[in-house]
Amino acid sequence: MKGSIFIVSAPSGAGKTTLCRRLTEAVPRILHSISYTTRQARDGEVDGRDYFFVDEARFMSMVGAGEFLEWAEVHGNLYGTSRAKLFEMIQGGIDVILDIDTQGAAQIRQKGIDVTFIFILPPSPETLKERLIARKTDSEQVILGRLKKVREEISDYRLYDYVIINNSLDVALNELGSVVLSRRLHMSRVDHEWIKETFGLEAAESKF
Repeated sequence: MKGSIFIVSAPSGAGKTTLCRRLTEAVPRILHSISYTTRQARDGEVDGRDYFFVDEARFMSMVGAGEFLEWAEVHGNLYGTSRAKLFEMIQGGIDVILDIDTQGAAQIRQKGIDVTFIFILPPSPETLKERLIARKTDSEQVILGRLKKVREEISDYRLYDYVIINNSLDVALNELGSVVLSRRLHMSRVDHEWIKETFGLEAAESKF
């Protein structure tokens, strides 16, 4: 059985990347998709683990070759999801979670791919600002730029299947895991042939 795709979007500082990484540590058979980006690695980030860091020329070459399922410019940097790597994982029965911005999510939605869309909200604008400052990875100018874009990013939340408010990381993680597990148990994921063979069922007309 193929794996499922879960897309998580949120404004910067809402905690989506942390939640996605914690989820892959807590729930078996789900991997965090690694995006390609042209931005510089932050302290502690590792190429091939956090992102695939490439220059703009390499990135645009991949765009031209159709290698990205989606790509977008976010806060002055380019980000993209490898089509081949993603489908290799789901063909192998692995669920994949992507933390991408609303532009990339919209591109995938337009392609009609079977995806579960999840939006992460901070509890308040003030909390979001505090988190951006506390992580100490961006300059004051970059933080101000991210905060200016928050309303634009959040305005797309109605396009998603689920909304999680990240007031407590542990609670939000539990809610995110519940979405993944409910998707795995959905009727569309059931192995009907296995049930029929195991319990000796005959093909029957639906009673509904």
